[in-house]
Amino acid sequence: MKPAGTGVTILRVVAVLIVIGITVFIYSIRDHVREFSAYGYPGIFLIMLLANATVILPAPGVAVVFAMGSVFNPLGVAFAAGAGGAIGELTGYLAGYGGQAVVENTKIYNRIHPWVQKHGAWVILVLSAFPNPFFDLAGIAAGIAKVPLWQFLLACWVGQTIKMALFAYAGAYSIDWLLKFF
Repeated sequence: MKPAGTGVTILRVVAVLIVIGITVFIYSIRDHVREFSAYGYPGIFLIMLLANATVILPAPGVAVVFAMGSVFNPLGVAFAAGAGGAIGELTGYLAGYGGQAVVENTKIYNRIHPWVQKHGAWVILVLSAFPNPFFDLAGIAAGIAKVPLWQFLLACWVGQTIKMALFAYAGAYSIDWLLKFF
């Protein structure tokens, strides 16, 4: 394998620095994220964009989607949250594109990466459709495997929308169910 050129190396370093900067910023404002829900669907979009833009560190998001499902149309909440979540996951993709040495020796990454290389966007769709703490590693693997960006975003959006629909509808129906008893 021939070494990367200087331009590619600089691009990778910049991508990793951007991901680190976004993660630190979002983690620092995590206590104020719920305030965005006052802005309706755009607020939900922004909450999920921020929550998913962190790499590895948890940020609030799903709890807000659950709660907003009882306030707004759950399907609208799912679409807004799915779109925000997919765009937020670009940080993991960029981290993989720019800094594969960070995770390439972890056990879970070594299990996910071959699947992403072989099946590409289908793995991203399935893993993003279910709550799991390893999706950031799947996004990183997609970046390393050079899954086309449009395929990554589309698969991630569909999967995120499915997952957020489940949470939004659960929020909508659980609130109604609880109100019947109280």
